Amino acid sequence: MRHLAETHRTAVPGSTDGPAQSDAIVVDSLTKSYRQPKKGDLLAVDHLSLTIRTGETYALLGPNGAGKSTTIEILEGHRKPSSGTVTVLGQNPYKAPAHFRSRIGIVLQEATDMGTLKVSEALKDAAAFYPNPRSVEEVMSAVGVEEKAGSLIKSLSGGQRRRVDVALGMIGNPELLFLDEPTTGFDPAARRRFWDLIRGLGKDGTTIVLTTHYLDEAQHLSDRLGIIASGKLIASGTADTVGGPDLRIPRVRWTDDTGRHEEATTSPGALVHRLTDGGTREPTDLEVIRPSLEDVYLELLSRHDAGATVNPATHTVAAHEGAQA
Repeated sequence: MRHLAETHRTAVPGSTDGPAQSDAIVVDSLTKSYRQPKKGDLLAVDHLSLTIRTGETYALLGPNGAGKSTTIEILEGHRKPSSGTVTVLGQNPYKAPAHFRSRIGIVLQEATDMGTLKVSEALKDAAAFYPNPRSVEEVMSAVGVEEKAGSLIKSLSGGQRRRVDVALGMIGNPELLFLDEPTTGFDPAARRRFWDLIRGLGKDGTTIVLTTHYLDEAQHLSDRLGIIASGKLIASGTADTVGGPDLRIPRVRWTDDTGRHEEATTSPGALVHRLTDGGTREPTDLEVIRPSLEDVYLELLSRHDAGATVNPATHTVAAHEGAQA
């Protein structure tokens, strides 16, 4: 992928001159509730706080109905918070002036429906709405669709059309790019190629907010991630630290004459050494299992559903008093 770092952003009216802000997004105690006739209010986002640094790729994870989409729509300025504060690129997104839109890019989960246009035509039309767009030719090269410039979008494969979606999201030269389930329906090879594209955007300094159900995608692409459940941020950190050390204790499994065994230990090497008598024998089906991000994610959701509280800052988990084990 060709990098676009040489495409410099120019100031837009109302923007702040001087050094770039260290935080692209700051959310403090955000809530969003909806009126439900005869059912009471639905609390979709519940006092959620998070910070996303300028230039980082941040993955927002959680099950369906957790509040991810509502949170993202508020960050994009499409919904008004019920309470709390939200700052995106130094602005309140819901009340931001028109030029704010030129500073963000949005790639929705649904594929582009511009079948009557050619790829280059769609990008040129979109570029006309921005004060400092990227070059259409450079963007097509960056996403790998330059050979499809003259093709109708409706004739493209799913993966190619998704690349056009990203091209449309980045044509305005955004400082911040929202990606909603970008690789849904991709085959494994297409997903890996798409990851290369997203990494390239991150290297060019674009702040990226990614929502995905693929835990390996979040692990490979994100600098940090947050996990939402029931409208709350229940954990945050890097893919290697989220959840804290207690959820990452390795497990050793083996079989001997008394049956199958499993033991959690912070010293798996020492346990294996003991089980093998210093390497003189080999227990049957010996395994050392280190919890994956998916294991940690599922355990955090399980504890949350069971009535646990999680401190996102310290990544520790504690059960509510009276909660069932």
